[in-house]
Amino acid sequence: MAHDEEGAFDGLAEDDLMDDAEVDTMVREAISTAVGDNQFLHTKIDAWSNNIVEGCLKKLAALSKPFKYVVTCNLTQKAGAGLHAASCTRWNDKTDGKLTVQWENNTMIILVTVYWLAI
Repeated sequence: MAHDEEGAFDGLAEDDLMDDAEVDTMVREAISTAVGDNQFLHTKIDAWSNNIVEGCLKKLAALSKPFKYVVTCNLTQKAGAGLHAASCTRWNDKTDGKLTVQWENNTMIILVTVYWLAI
């Protein structure tokens, strides 16, 4: 990321910026906590999805960084069909960002996308 002469990123200190690796770890921990070693079960999808999103948001909020967050979760059964996802954003490339994590086991695929937008 480029920074201005004061060493800040559009008013944010470098410590305030998001670290993709840290976000990736948070998302994977939230998925592991919510789903664990379970196999796909249709009756659990709502609970798993909600728990993943809430788990991610709690971990992100605990960072106490000056961002708004959006978290989406797509959970599907592996049934031989493809899963396609796309997004488009218009924001400040110096401070805002997104990360998508794909997690899967032998019966399901989970895609979690986290967006962060500087306040």
